[in-house]
Amino acid sequence: MRICASSSPGEVRIAVTDNGRLCDFALWRPDMADGVGDLYRARVSAHVPALGGTFIALPGLEQAGFLPDSEGLGPLTQGQVVLVRVTRSAQGGKGVRLGARNLPPDLPGGSEPGLLRRGPTPLERLARSCPDAPVAIDDAALATALPADLHPRLLRVSAAFDADLRAQVDALEDPVVQLPGGMTASITPTPALTAIDMDGGGASMDRRPKQTAQFAANRDALPDLLHQLRLRNLSGAIIVDVAGLAIRKRRALAETVETVLKDDPLRPRFLGFTALGLAEIVRPRVHPPLHELFHSHEGRLLRALRVQMQAYRGMPPNGRPVLLACGQATLRLVQDHPGWMADFLRLTGRVLQPVADPTLPAHGWRTDHD
Repeated sequence: MRICASSSPGEVRIAVTDNGRLCDFALWRPDMADGVGDLYRARVSAHVPALGGTFIALPGLEQAGFLPDSEGLGPLTQGQVVLVRVTRSAQGGKGVRLGARNLPPDLPGGSEPGLLRRGPTPLERLARSCPDAPVAIDDAALATALPADLHPRLLRVSAAFDADLRAQVDALEDPVVQLPGGMTASITPTPALTAIDMDGGGASMDRRPKQTAQFAANRDALPDLLHQLRLRNLSGAIIVDVAGLAIRKRRALAETVETVLKDDPLRPRFLGFTALGLAEIVRPRVHPPLHELFHSHEGRLLRALRVQMQAYRGMPPNGRPVLLACGQATLRLVQDHPGWMADFLRLTGRVLQPVADPTLPAHGWRTDHD
């Protein structure tokens, strides 16, 4: 096993690999952490019996967190101060979920609301799940953001991702997944659930009876497809429509689905096949799914900065800044995250200079290479 951390402005892409295969993946945006694991002393905002919980005002966050009544703190009154932990990030338009169980006993005392302790970073989390794996980094500054006990495992490399690993990671942005046997799967997230449609490939060339061939093709492709749930962090309700298999024969795939899901650390539950033959899976929501991170305004801009970094990295500086023409909202976003410009300078030796461009839409931008 090996952990590879590839740095770019505002972002670290972290891949866990085993003999070149992508086993796990996470995005780390140091100045935009999802907050999971953060510990707060916070004030009760409002108890809502109809929702079975209480909204808690978290210092520094615009949106209140939600503490379910099942966490066992008993009746809470407005203004009361409580200790809570973030157990689920804000995602899907909803705020963070909070818990109050098994809090560490060594939290600082006091009565004023505030952030008491940060949760582990994605790199710390993956490093602890693979305690014997070396951690390859291509930015020496990353070491300063990591706890000292990880330093002996760090390997400084010129590029944390080789071409093959980069291709595997880039493929996570594609809603169409290539599967064994020429099969594909289209992933469509919706507010209610994630729908996955498998499509047959090589089975059409199989000389065995159609249903026999389709069953074998789906059985062989499902492990790779279900692994994508973990890589892309797809969570909540998930339905899978397997390819070209009669409904009555689909239930024979249940053992394959259950076996593969056992390897997922979030322990998804397979609920069986519906009357329409759709496999139902529920995967706990903890961190935001990759598609939300990739397609947000921040995610799209950070991708553009990564492309610019790759274009300039290794080239001798010429003294001229790299211009980033920005719409109003984009300019404000860059100015609110000065660390992105510092990262660009450190990683390329060139100054990133954002400039306002009134001809661009508010969330638009244009780079030197566009």
